[in-house]
Amino acid sequence: MIGILIVSHGAFGEALIHCASHVLSKRPTRVRQLGVTMHDDPEAILPQAEELVKQLDEGQGVLVFTDILGATPSNIATRLLAPGRVEGVSGVNLPMLIRALTYREEPLAAVTAKAISGGQAGVVHMNTDACNAANRG
Repeated sequence: MIGILIVSHGAFGEALIHCASHVLSKRPTRVRQLGVTMHDDPEAILPQAEELVKQLDEGQGVLVFTDILGATPSNIATRLLAPGRVEGVSGVNLPMLIRALTYREEPLAAVTAKAISGGQAGVVHMNTDACNAANRG
């Protein structure tokens, strides 16, 4: 099973896990978060992040999500990456996390691709005809 780590601003990661737990009707296992505040020193946080990756990796790898590319949490996440073992995706949203949780028994590369496509598919301009037709159902 792929481990999942969310490195994000403040309590955003925990909120995503809480929402995913609601959608899935249970708190998923092997999912952790590391909230970074403006008072945190990235160099001091990095060992915590490395330890979380170590705890989450059962041999199939870890997918690290972060919220904003280029911000402090993503800079920490970037330092955790090891292609094929620890993959990273920025722009995490709830559809992305749900997709990763749903397919996490698959290989890391497949879970990463499915998470990205799920996150992208979850961003929709709701005023479009396609969305309105789906709601009229």
